[in-house]
Amino acid sequence: MQRCRLMKGTAEQLQYIMRDETMHCAFGIQTVSQIIIENCTNVDVGAIKTMREEADEAEANYARYILREPILGYSANDHIEQFRFIANRRARQLGLEEPFPQAKCALPWLDEQANIRKEKNFFETRVIEYQAGGLEWD
Repeated sequence: MQRCRLMKGTAEQLQYIMRDETMHCAFGIQTVSQIIIENCTNVDVGAIKTMREEADEAEANYARYILREPILGYSANDHIEQFRFIANRRARQLGLEEPFPQAKCALPWLDEQANIRKEKNFFETRVIEYQAGGLEWD
């Protein structure tokens, strides 16, 4: 919607959510990496593979359920491919082998949004646009 300049406020809120989730993920990766270093340990590759396969299956089932019909250029197959592309990125960040070496960035606009540096703080901004809806308050 944001690319079409529709629902600007909602799109901005989704940007904040995506930014926060990306930051949480980066924090988790740094934490896990530091734990591995400090404890001189290796990850259990078999356990990681099992968790990855379960996550891939769950995400694919979710996408197929929610996106039975594509919406605005976003399909279940695009979602699954993007999920796998991001899984490869996260694996590289942890120094692990890519689980889906053939995965491509199916949604470059979404990847750009997820990695955008939006510096303003939601709690410190002012609402400058209001639009009245068709509701009547009796």
